[in-house]
Amino acid sequence: MLKHEILDSLCTERIIGMSGYLGETAALGTALCWSFGSIMFTISSRRIGHVVVNRLRLVISLVLLLTTHLIITGSFLPASTTSYHVFWFAVSGIIGFAIGDTLLFRSFVLVGPRMAMLMMCLVPVFGTVTAWVFLNQILGTTEIIAIIITLVGISWVVLERTTDAHERGHYFVGIICGIGGALGQALGLVLSKKGLDTGYSALAGNIIRISAATIIMWLLAFSQKKAGVTVKAMRDTKSALATFGGAFLGPYLGVWFSLIAVQYAYVGIAATLMALPPIFLIPLSRWIFKEKITVGALLGTIVAVAGVALIFLL
Repeated sequence: MLKHEILDSLCTERIIGMSGYLGETAALGTALCWSFGSIMFTISSRRIGHVVVNRLRLVISLVLLLTTHLIITGSFLPASTTSYHVFWFAVSGIIGFAIGDTLLFRSFVLVGPRMAMLMMCLVPVFGTVTAWVFLNQILGTTEIIAIIITLVGISWVVLERTTDAHERGHYFVGIICGIGGALGQALGLVLSKKGLDTGYSALAGNIIRISAATIIMWLLAFSQKKAGVTVKAMRDTKSALATFGGAFLGPYLGVWFSLIAVQYAYVGIAATLMALPPIFLIPLSRWIFKEKITVGALLGTIVAVAGVALIFLL
């Protein structure tokens, strides 16, 4: 085992503890991080704009990840980094973080974190179909049934909501943005697999992904003369704190916990537990955003998450 892998393992053990349920604990921690992170990103996006928030949180996440990797391994990236790794992780990051998450943050603004994160249940659906089409992986009867169950649950929640004509327009745009965010994340994960299949460090791969997304987002900001506006947005203390909190809980701590979960628990169990944010966000959205939660919304969400569980467990 490489030195940085040993140090990374020791560090994660100190953070969570040597429990017999280390992987499952980390998976639940991931779900909680993503739940609270989505709330913080919603608050900041509604105050200063979703694109601004995405630019800022990418920088914050990158600094945190680089610092962590430097502490653990003594360097920013492994010496084994090649152009092959840079290419696949960079393309993955641009699609997943720059494009996908920008759409997701827009969904946060329009429909709130509960509905936006429900659309993330489509990530394993898109991932499964993409792997079937492009990687020639077999799509069996069980997967097809699980996908149908997931789609039924999501459709139940989406169509159950009644709004007036004006609100309906914003609502369905938010749903479409959420679907786009899920597609971006799914494609990003499939592309990341090309780099990870070589045994490359997942932490380092995530650094390359976020670095590429950060460069693209800020080049666009400078070309549109919006870099100054983005920096000035940090003067809004509430937005700045929410953005930092979301960046820490989401792409930093949440992603790290997810890697620990996959390493120490069965992938199916870990993935199922990490799919719980839509359920966690039901009481959180009711408490923080005063959303009205109907029985249909609750049942539809449970069905959608159950479909995701079937995809991973069977």
